[in-house]
Amino acid sequence: MHATEFSVGLVQSTCQVDPDTNRSKAEQGIRTAAARGAQIICLQELFASHYFCQVENINHFDLAETIPGPSTEQGRALARELGVVLVVPVFERRAPGLYYNSAAIIDATGDLLGIYRKMHIPDDPQYFEKFYFTPGDLGYQVFATKFANIGVLICWDQWFPEASRLTTLKGAEVIFYPSAIGWLSDNRGAEDHAEHAAWRTIQQGHAIANGVYVAVVNRVGHEGDPSGGLHFWGQSFVCDPTGQVVTVGSDTRDDVLVTTCSRGVLERQRRSWPFLRDRRIESYIGLTERYLDSPNIDLR
Repeated sequence: MHATEFSVGLVQSTCQVDPDTNRSKAEQGIRTAAARGAQIICLQELFASHYFCQVENINHFDLAETIPGPSTEQGRALARELGVVLVVPVFERRAPGLYYNSAAIIDATGDLLGIYRKMHIPDDPQYFEKFYFTPGDLGYQVFATKFANIGVLICWDQWFPEASRLTTLKGAEVIFYPSAIGWLSDNRGAEDHAEHAAWRTIQQGHAIANGVYVAVVNRVGHEGDPSGGLHFWGQSFVCDPTGQVVTVGSDTRDDVLVTTCSRGVLERQRRSWPFLRDRRIESYIGLTERYLDSPNIDLR
């Protein structure tokens, strides 16, 4: 039986070019989170490198690693030593020419529970991920860790309600979103601030609609061309099943967040707002269509 509460930790950081430097920094963040009581700790998307997807460069494939590999072996050793669950994002090399944006889930015993591979792959200015990543082929999953049943989705996945719903329906109590999102420059106007507000709001909505905790860890700092590049906005956060943000990180510096999650809150929220009970699943057949432009689709 799980306890009535569990604690989550998020490690938000700036990144350097050298992977070993980033892994060392991640280790310090994990140790800090564990010392503050975190039981399940999540690192940010592609934490071991700069966000290389700003350009299409075939040499960046050299950053990829296998699972098991350097990042996951480091994570397994830390998980065993500290008795914590880790979510370790990895630029995964599955085979020659076959790469994924992935996250390895490591239990507190050091055992590798499984891998989530990012399902939704963006292709936008300075987010040229389709050049590097194959879409995930493992589906939406929930991992039964020592402390909680957790779901993991990655960055662009956070904009899709279907992903959070399916993860919830598999039993997630908390959904982690390791991310790498920011502005295209340091000159931020109203449109950029609206983008940030939308990013937080939609994830609060996932928490409300599904009655789960949502934990989002984003990188911070400027990367890329000094005259352009990306300015990652940080502000990692955790929100509860009511959508209330209970902790938020810095927008300018490395940060470690630790938050306690309550199963009592989960239960009360789902009793008060029983969205899972009231879903009309027989009426959702149209969700498997790309767009409903055919009059012949029966949606009864």
